[in-house]
Amino acid sequence: MFNLNLLNKKVQRTLCTGASILTLTAAMSANAADLRLKFAGTLPLDHPGTKMMKQIEKDIEAADVGLKVSVFPANQLGSGEELFEDSIRGNIDMVAGFIYSHKDPVLEINSLPYLASSWDEMDSVVRNKNSAYNQIMRESLDKLGIHLMENIPEGFTGIVASKKPDNWEGVGEKGMNIRVWSSNVIKNLVEMMGYRSTTMAWGDIFPALQSGIVDGAICCTSQATYTIFAVSDVGKYFIANDAVIDISSYYISQKTWNKMNSEQQSVVSKAFSDAATELFEMNKKNDAIYREKLVDKGYEVLVPTDAQKLALKAQVIEEIWPQIEPTVGKANLDRIKADYN
Repeated sequence: MFNLNLLNKKVQRTLCTGASILTLTAAMSANAADLRLKFAGTLPLDHPGTKMMKQIEKDIEAADVGLKVSVFPANQLGSGEELFEDSIRGNIDMVAGFIYSHKDPVLEINSLPYLASSWDEMDSVVRNKNSAYNQIMRESLDKLGIHLMENIPEGFTGIVASKKPDNWEGVGEKGMNIRVWSSNVIKNLVEMMGYRSTTMAWGDIFPALQSGIVDGAICCTSQATYTIFAVSDVGKYFIANDAVIDISSYYISQKTWNKMNSEQQSVVSKAFSDAATELFEMNKKNDAIYREKLVDKGYEVLVPTDAQKLALKAQVIEEIWPQIEPTVGKANLDRIKADYN
């Protein structure tokens, strides 16, 4: 005999199950489409790189794909090393800053002297996502839980100093102690050149130079030297040997990236790509402009001749590059050399 009551109960159970699935699906969609992203950086408030962070915020939110961005520049959420670690944990979503090697020694390639020797080479090596350098960076960062978006060469890292080094044009005792970041290759480089070195975090440079704890610091492009030090009347010299590239990167916590749907990922990727291209072109123009601004502010800009730069480059490749091989691995260094040649 047909049991109408039993049929009704089955229909009700089916409807309830279907409603539950729809509710769960809707909740998952809402979660994927409603994210507040913390975007942290290390540059000062008035630096063009910080202004570009605000542009990225604007572009992402204007796309109206359920993403909101809160920007925290000027080390508000920590130093570059701390931001990197917090991104791995997923505590910070997006970062604009230098990628240090304290979590993976292979990332020392980011500090390799003469990785590029001109702005054109910066474009083909540092910005080109198919270059060996970029491939190695992505492979290492993927293992750490970091999704690399873009690399942006800010220019060549010079030395900001409170006094004029001896033999500043090349190698030889300089009579100065300067700050280096947490990189053995940079430490070896400046010591080969004749400086004494002190490893120091980015956030400690300004007070250390201001108080005389160090005589100078390898740290900054001409633009950053002007906006951070010169405007505050700290430092008197900028040594521009053009040996090291100051490379900022845009990267995202892999945990955050995985929370985004494909539409959101596409919007974020485009915002970072557009910003990186615009900022790179801006940096090229600003390099010469800010060297002039430094002179106007009372700095002496010390620039070796082309012959002196070539002599330093040859010595660095002969002496410093082999020293990084045990750190980054012979295979990785060979990949970079193949691109370099």
